[in-house]
Amino acid sequence: MGENIEIRELQAGLAHALARKGRGQPENLQRLTGGATMESWRFEVGRERFVLRRAPSLAFMEGRPFGHDVEAAVIRAAHAAGVTAPEVVAELDPEDGIGSGFVMRALPGTPDPRAILAMEEPDQLLREAAGDLARIHSLDPADLPDAIPTLDYSEGVAGLRAQFDEAGGDRPIIALGLKWLEDNVPEPVTPVLNHGDYRLGNILAENSHLTGVLDWELVHFGDPHEDLAFGCMTVWRFSRHDRPAMGLGPLDAYFAAYEEAGGVAVDPARFRFWTIYRTVWWALGCIRMADFWRRGEDRMLERVVISRRTSENELDLLLLLEEDAPAKERAQPLLPAVEIPVLAGEASAGELAMAVSEWLATLKGQMEGHDRFQLAVARNALGMIARGDDPRLEARDAALSEALLAGVKDLASPGLLASLRRSALDKLAADIPKYPALADARAKWTGEN
Repeated sequence: MGENIEIRELQAGLAHALARKGRGQPENLQRLTGGATMESWRFEVGRERFVLRRAPSLAFMEGRPFGHDVEAAVIRAAHAAGVTAPEVVAELDPEDGIGSGFVMRALPGTPDPRAILAMEEPDQLLREAAGDLARIHSLDPADLPDAIPTLDYSEGVAGLRAQFDEAGGDRPIIALGLKWLEDNVPEPVTPVLNHGDYRLGNILAENSHLTGVLDWELVHFGDPHEDLAFGCMTVWRFSRHDRPAMGLGPLDAYFAAYEEAGGVAVDPARFRFWTIYRTVWWALGCIRMADFWRRGEDRMLERVVISRRTSENELDLLLLLEEDAPAKERAQPLLPAVEIPVLAGEASAGELAMAVSEWLATLKGQMEGHDRFQLAVARNALGMIARGDDPRLEARDAALSEALLAGVKDLASPGLLASLRRSALDKLAADIPKYPALADARAKWTGEN
């Protein structure tokens, strides 16, 4: 019932916004799946198809460096410069009564990472993505809004440190990453426009061709290596851990295509810095999702589930950082896995959650669109509850985190790497057991298949 009321309100507000642009009534309004921060709604006006991009609440926009008006202006500039950005056709006003956002013409193609990864010519798509990113980086600042911020590298690291402290300051692997960042901030380069979220999930593709680049809310000026690195993070490669460039191919091919399209010569050391930076950034971003939900800024189920994806980033971060550990520590065997007790008697809370999850699976065929997506998220949440009493989940240690940040301990400390490896494996196995990199890390660190 609430969903129907919301759709009616959205349709009325959309009609008001579209009328200002001389367009007709919106029809067939449908919530799209995905979107970790903003909502997306597809609709039609006559025979034309459009997408509404909208904040879940006005409170959700507070504290952001710029609003949807600036984002829309950036997309317009990118579209005019030949980037595969959508055409913005209308922006929401307060009198529309449906919050903050804008309307774009719908583009062909799918954003589904698994569908994209299954396309026949991933190398072709990788070349096109690299070229599009080079075009974004070449946009003239004079054609862009003045409100776009410029990332100061040291201030960015300090901001991550503040987020870590606000989140409890008790996750040793993130502390290790923060200390590495503080010690390895590179010299600044001439800033270019960064998309800020250029990865699988935010691009559209069809028949192995790039058809669109979405979600420009994190745009800023900075080092071009940041954009290049973000899309290559393990978490954004989904099932293709073996393809380090956006899950589509090798890094050398990606870098060569980017440079050929006019991008700067890629520096591997800068690329590594920004890969580690963005892995820490996303780990802390995942943690913050639970706070958005607690404060009521967005009570979407996906918000709390994403918060548990911090363990994915902790594992990936440790894999990146362990390259600097002494060979002796890298060769140390892991601590034994914690034994999970066998339950007896009445059903536990975890078993009840698993039973509900199994029942929800029987409803999958009755769901479609965003409801089907939410059902999958709900089952993930119940799986986390089912594993919630697992003793392996306890991976917080404020004292160790403080020692790492102070430089009192590091990866040369005897036994620390082995301990962190065990913690990362066990926590992720309890949180997101299907994360593709988990099996690879387990095989690397334990020899298990």
